[in-house]
Amino acid sequence: MISINWEKEIQPLLKKYKGRKHPLEYQNFYELIIMVVLSAQDSDRHINQLAPAFFTDCPDMKTLAKADAQLLHHHLSKVRNFANKIKWLLALAREIKEDKNIPTTLETLTALPGIGRKSANVILREMGLPAQGIIVDLHVVRVAPRLGIAQGTDPKKLEKQMMDTLDQKYWGDAGMAISFLGRETCRPTNPQCGTCVMNKVCQYFLSSKK
Repeated sequence: MISINWEKEIQPLLKKYKGRKHPLEYQNFYELIIMVVLSAQDSDRHINQLAPAFFTDCPDMKTLAKADAQLLHHHLSKVRNFANKIKWLLALAREIKEDKNIPTTLETLTALPGIGRKSANVILREMGLPAQGIIVDLHVVRVAPRLGIAQGTDPKKLEKQMMDTLDQKYWGDAGMAISFLGRETCRPTNPQCGTCVMNKVCQYFLSSKK
């Protein structure tokens, strides 16, 4: 199998999506962390739709920390896994207490209820902080093995492979760029390989041409 210099070959993809904000329509870092928790196993579009009304009643961490579960249930009952997410958000807010105390490292973020590595990596990227890992969402789980930059279906193993392959300076943008590629071009069915900026090295595309 031909060895690929992924740090070089991923550049067109990084350039295509450089600086693009995450699809969650947050206004500040408090809204970001709440929406990231809510969006797990749900769609960004759905969370964007219900977030404004929720943030009207819970505009900051201090207010959320004092809110009761019934208020959150009123706003979030249509969110997937809402019962657990309500518990996580209340516990998270009571631990952080105020917006200024929002954690800024992978370790401290993943110590919070409802936040795993993927969510923490998203939060760090959107906050403009140095990456401590690579975002691996459901799109990346599908697209990274197609490209050939990593193999398997386990998010942690995929992340580790990409972290070993790419210099840390690319970590913050790489996962999100692959995710955007999966959302827009490399769809589960009928991927638009002909227009993809990665088709020169994509194992899925090259094998389909044989």
